[in-house]
Amino acid sequence: MSQGYDPLRPPPVPEPPVRHNISSFQAKHWQPYFSNLHNGAILVDTQSRALHFWSEDYESHMLFPSSVPLSDEMTRRGRTSVVRKVKGPSWSPTPSMKKRNPEWPDYIPPGPDNPLGTHALYLGWKYYRIHGTHDTRKIGRRSSNGCIGLYNEHIAKLFERAKVGTQVLLI
Repeated sequence: MSQGYDPLRPPPVPEPPVRHNISSFQAKHWQPYFSNLHNGAILVDTQSRALHFWSEDYESHMLFPSSVPLSDEMTRRGRTSVVRKVKGPSWSPTPSMKKRNPEWPDYIPPGPDNPLGTHALYLGWKYYRIHGTHDTRKIGRRSSNGCIGLYNEHIAKLFERAKVGTQVLLI
């Protein structure tokens, strides 16, 4: 039987294009954003959904796709720093998260169900972190309640290089 035109069969519907959850982003230079690289520097570009890291010795620049907060109201912008690093973080929802989602648990220990993934960099702003995620669909999208998310393998690389005191700028 021929694979040609059949008036009794509707034409095939083309598959929709595959949407990847990685944003298009470009490498940036640190100079417009930081006066120096003392302790290293992290720039989070919420528009392009990308995180940049520059090492203190000027030798390394890393660029990672990231998730960003769901809305501008949840997005904190400005300067802070890494104040703590935790491998295998636990998680508790913030009071505002709990108010919006009262069914959420009060605490999730480290592990595959933890929304902070495998590593977390705690920032100088209360409740804000740069962390991994086990839900890779979130990366490259507006999907967080305020934090910046990275693939677990990327946060592990950043965790190795960033130190307490690393300067952070969210734009």
